[in-house]
Amino acid sequence: MDLAKVSSMDTKLYPNVETTAVHSPDFNYDNGLQPQKGSTHNDVLDMSRMGKRQELQRNFRFLSIVGFIMILQSSAASYGLTNGGTGGVIWVTVGVILGALCMIASIGEMASMAPTAGGQYHWVSEFAPKSVEKPLSYIVGWLALLGWVTGCPSAAQLTSTLVQGLVLLKNENANVATLWQTTLFIMLFLIISVAFNIFLAGKLPLAEGIFLIVHIFGYFAFLIVLWTMSDHAPASQVFGTFSDGGGWGNVGLSCLVGITTPLWCFLGPDAGAHMSEELKDAGRVLPSAMVWATFFNGLLGLTMIITLCFCIGNIDDVLESSTGIPIIQVLYNATGSFAGTVIMTTVLIVLSMVGTITVIAATSRQMWAFARDKGLPFSSYIGYVRPGWDIPLNAIFVTLLLSLLISALNFGSDVALNAIISLSNAALIFSYMASIGCIRLKRFRNEPLLPRRWSLGKFGAPINDAAMAFLAVGFVFSFFPISPLPAPADMNWGIAIFVFVVLAATVNYVVSARKHYVAPVALVKDQ
Repeated sequence: MDLAKVSSMDTKLYPNVETTAVHSPDFNYDNGLQPQKGSTHNDVLDMSRMGKRQELQRNFRFLSIVGFIMILQSSAASYGLTNGGTGGVIWVTVGVILGALCMIASIGEMASMAPTAGGQYHWVSEFAPKSVEKPLSYIVGWLALLGWVTGCPSAAQLTSTLVQGLVLLKNENANVATLWQTTLFIMLFLIISVAFNIFLAGKLPLAEGIFLIVHIFGYFAFLIVLWTMSDHAPASQVFGTFSDGGGWGNVGLSCLVGITTPLWCFLGPDAGAHMSEELKDAGRVLPSAMVWATFFNGLLGLTMIITLCFCIGNIDDVLESSTGIPIIQVLYNATGSFAGTVIMTTVLIVLSMVGTITVIAATSRQMWAFARDKGLPFSSYIGYVRPGWDIPLNAIFVTLLLSLLISALNFGSDVALNAIISLSNAALIFSYMASIGCIRLKRFRNEPLLPRRWSLGKFGAPINDAAMAFLAVGFVFSFFPISPLPAPADMNWGIAIFVFVVLAATVNYVVSARKHYVAPVALVKDQ
């Protein structure tokens, strides 16, 4: 298909829309494809095929994008210990790692075909049947974006609770955990993260590489302290103790309810995809980085969870600790030293803070890409990249505004904030299922796939199937509360919010968005 024809078609369909690729004066296919802003020749070819202009600087390399993905992922076990016990959380985590590797391999292959900041909604637009590709990609775009936006205050909330937990360890009667104090902590960490993304954006790849090293050395430091200074439970108890602490009446069901925590640790692999337009040779580097980051994080996370289960002592005492953070209590029990616990927890706080910076970066790129395709209100403003900045500054500001508004709900009720945050898991999982499902359908129909430099080959179909099965289980249990028949404050309101968002996006598409949303496939250039 000739790009001029695409331009003409888009002008007729969307008379008020300026398509980025076609109207950019410095992006002329007829004059040859020249690398810009750190791009390789393959990056230029990929952007050319997708009809996109290179607006961001490609500062990331393999190691820095591995750090970006690994630091975003984290490991925690408290929810799993309530539902499943030590044996449950260990074996469920093993299953989650295997499922996550299939999921990320499937996403990685699509990222090699179309390495774009748009991620899932772009892949759906390219791979879904023509009859549904435009509305489905629009809905997936909204869900993926909401999953990331709600993840921003969630990441800052984790940093906040670690800081408050240290204070409460020193003085369990300290008045630092009221709603307004927690909210201000969250807002502070969000503002710091946004400031880093604006004023130190060029140093983000270097920071990710440095803190990847901190992450690895910190892991070994924690491991050595816990193995040498803690009392250890017998292996038979650690691997063989399963419990139904949530009161579900069935240990197997309880373990599946506990899948939420280890699953949360492996969600967000599309963060790398959203940074793909800032990664050198993205079509080749990104899939490998995603898979290796997940493999090593899974290995580190699993060994740390096993270590915690050996060293945790009395589970009820740890879960009911005044700190509210089990890992802080476990470290204090192991070292018997407040100073030692402070030093080790500070490492966690720093890594959590870098994780918040990472979430802000990925969210703003997803938002910018969706606005570039006219999928959002005020798209012209959000999708604008100021000359010389090489970052989606307006999208970063909007990400901060929305994150602060969501966080402000905590002033009145933590139930409201947690209800919004609970949407993150389900929204992201659905976007993964939709995009992987589309590529699986093409395989089922024996339709040709796009050229890619990282391929699943003959294992593509079974890996896609395993990923879909894994995500289906995760999607269902992401709506479960910790225990049956919960009080309103403990209810998981994610299902209600998810349905509302899907219905609202569908209605908005039918009423207005279908007139101005430019489905990514409309700009694709056949090669």
